[in-house]
Amino acid sequence: MTTPSSTGALEPLYEDCPNFGEVLDDLKRYLGLAIAGGASFNLMPVLLLGDPGVGKTHFGKRLASVLGTEFEFISMNALSAGFVITGSSSTWKGAKCGKVAERLVKGKFANPVVLLDEVEKATGSTQSDPMAALYQLLEPETSRAFHDEFIDVDLDASQVFWVLTANSLEGIPTALLSRMAVYEVPAPNNEQAAAIARRVYAGLLRELNIKHIDADLADGVLDKLSDVSPREMRKALLDGLGHAVAAGRDALVPEDVRVKADLARRRIGF
Repeated sequence: MTTPSSTGALEPLYEDCPNFGEVLDDLKRYLGLAIAGGASFNLMPVLLLGDPGVGKTHFGKRLASVLGTEFEFISMNALSAGFVITGSSSTWKGAKCGKVAERLVKGKFANPVVLLDEVEKATGSTQSDPMAALYQLLEPETSRAFHDEFIDVDLDASQVFWVLTANSLEGIPTALLSRMAVYEVPAPNNEQAAAIARRVYAGLLRELNIKHIDADLADGVLDKLSDVSPREMRKALLDGLGHAVAAGRDALVPEDVRVKADLARRRIGF
């Protein structure tokens, strides 16, 4: 089990994921309560609702990092069988334990961050409903005795920090929604986008060990990146650095950053 020693552990996320302020404010308060009472930091499952690309998965990864615990990613998109979560019977060919049990058994912590991505897109069959296991796992009392079919033993999954993501509420049963705290995540505004661009750029300079290029980004460069997702932002800045180095410049200029028109029209996100 891991619990940060102070609420300051979450501060880096305010800068790294600036559009998640509402979620972070709540997490900070609950972390403060856990620290004050000497209890473990454990919250009800969180559903991050927002357009594709607003940074939901990135937030989950960074949250696990600052909390000092592990991260498990489970894509619910076209998940056709619940055994990916619950494991499959050892009598089946190719049987194996589910991702939840694998993380709890092989991991170092009892409270990993487990992110269920695009939960509204989960599909099932008449034999297996991938949503079925969530009714037990997202409820504190029943999750204390979570049964994995492969290892055939009950595990305590009550300390898992569940982060679910969705583009819309359509397709998510009301009974599941009642088990979660739902947050609508907006796209970063222009000021937040500029801050993200600067961090992505600084990371690239460190990664590439480039020291002769100016670490500051000109306003013109930031303007060109204002509507680009950080994933595409990274590629655009990497290409831009290549153009600047090839031209023998010591700073990035707007002409170095060549953003495709269709990407520039997208709302910024991760």
